[in-house]
Amino acid sequence: MNKQELKNLAEGLIYTFNKAGDTSIQLFNEGLKIKVKEDGSPVSNGDLKVNDLITKKISEITPNIPIISEETVDLKVKNKEKIFWLVDPIDGTKEYIAGKDEFTLNAALVINKVSTIGLVGVPKKKQLFYSFGPDESYLIENNKTKKINCSKNTPKDKIVALSSSLKPSDIILNKLKEYKVNSMVKMASSYKFCVIAKGDFDIYAARERACEWDYAAGHAIAANAGAIISTLEGGSFLYGKEDYKNQSLLIRRSKNLNA
Repeated sequence: MNKQELKNLAEGLIYTFNKAGDTSIQLFNEGLKIKVKEDGSPVSNGDLKVNDLITKKISEITPNIPIISEETVDLKVKNKEKIFWLVDPIDGTKEYIAGKDEFTLNAALVINKVSTIGLVGVPKKKQLFYSFGPDESYLIENNKTKKINCSKNTPKDKIVALSSSLKPSDIILNKLKEYKVNSMVKMASSYKFCVIAKGDFDIYAARERACEWDYAAGHAIAANAGAIISTLEGGSFLYGKEDYKNQSLLIRRSKNLNA
């Protein structure tokens, strides 16, 4: 696919993402119906409805590209695809159920192991992030669209890390020390990728956790905005693994976190 085709696909999903985001809030306000999945994690009728809306639209605009969604995937079937969509209709379901504002809606197009297109909706913050290639990451907020490029929005002498946990492991703490981190904020969901792309935070590190659909959309937005994304060991962070499991992760806003 060329750049214009990727742009058309990404922008062709914006209306649906906004509609799905509004629907997620409406269903929460009406009272969610919650079940527990086999892995012990919760799923709500909000997750399932958002999944229906997003996957239906993707099927319409790319009928020949497979869709792999957290809510419908068969983990017993190995992924052999080279081009496919990854969908996590609501990342941060626990936050969603609790009425918090960091849950996100996610879709990414993976082409030859690289997350190329990414859309991340943040309904309660009225934000939508999307990207379709290098130097093509955007934030829609208050009906205005602006390009984002990881430009630092914090003081130059302050390096702020994000964490999924209140008590990160020693491995993560030691990695953050390498980059002279002097402040840390806990944050849920793929929103972490987006706020690094926006320049509000500098770094995020994680051991092997979650699945590819949790990261792919945010990855495209951050990487295409200029962030450096790798494994903790410095290797390439790629998609399309047969079991969908993530590697370790390191996101840096730039090589020089003070700049």
